[in-house]
Amino acid sequence: MTQQPWQWDEQTWRGHVEHVRAGRALRPASWPGGAKVAVALSFDSDHETPALRDGEVLPGKMAQGEYGARVGVPRILKLLREHNAPASFFVPAVSALLHDGEVKSYVDDGHEVALHGWIHERNTALTETEERDLAFRAADVLERLAGTRPVGIRTPSWDFSAHTLAITRELGLRYDSSLMADDDCYELLEHGAPTGVVELPVEWIRDDAPYFMMDRFASLRPYTPPRGVLSIWRDEFDAARAEGGIFQLTMHPHIIGHRSRVTVLSELLDHISGHDDVWFATHAQIVDHVLKERS
Repeated sequence: MTQQPWQWDEQTWRGHVEHVRAGRALRPASWPGGAKVAVALSFDSDHETPALRDGEVLPGKMAQGEYGARVGVPRILKLLREHNAPASFFVPAVSALLHDGEVKSYVDDGHEVALHGWIHERNTALTETEERDLAFRAADVLERLAGTRPVGIRTPSWDFSAHTLAITRELGLRYDSSLMADDDCYELLEHGAPTGVVELPVEWIRDDAPYFMMDRFASLRPYTPPRGVLSIWRDEFDAARAEGGIFQLTMHPHIIGHRSRVTVLSELLDHISGHDDVWFATHAQIVDHVLKERS
């Protein structure tokens, strides 16, 4: 009979907690060029893949995702060029295959292309073999389209299974960006042992989806006005700068790319760029720097 959690002995509950854990802190003593803060902008180019994953294949859902590639991505790339801000694009392989030339447009503008699953699958619903197969297939696709093999991963929906870290290590990736144990980079431990994999943490506070997602057939509605989100993100940046840490942001072209929302991102970038002690960098560049500083 399966035990309930309150029936577990200490070895069992402690084993779950310590399976994947935060290890040594990796905040560097300084950022390049004397910057006080590193700004890590990221975009999950999901487009149609969450709907495809769920078998929702009618035109309405497809159009909602297509907006991200057709309208959102060009707006975002233009804005990033205006601010000379490199970013990281986490791309499901199916998105990359559906939208010919999109991955190349990221590379041509100096951005990073990183792993984000095959079809935005839920890792915790997969077997270890299935998760590994999809991860390696996705890496092969992105390597072919981007010209270089990805060095980082963000699991779809930040859904981190019992096997994800081991697969990440098999892939030879330098970092993950799916977990939330700190504001700044740290090394991941597996069963108490250092892995060499760096975590560049995310947080739902710094993600556009919780504020703006909408599903007419579910109780999912956007309740926070866009400029309310601007206020939260601006405060997050100001605090990160005061602490000398990282301001990391996760966005989606089909969500942030709409007019009233990309305006908020533009105003946020104006605020950030108004400081002369900011380092805009890709996730990979930040990871390389913290490893160099803390080696």
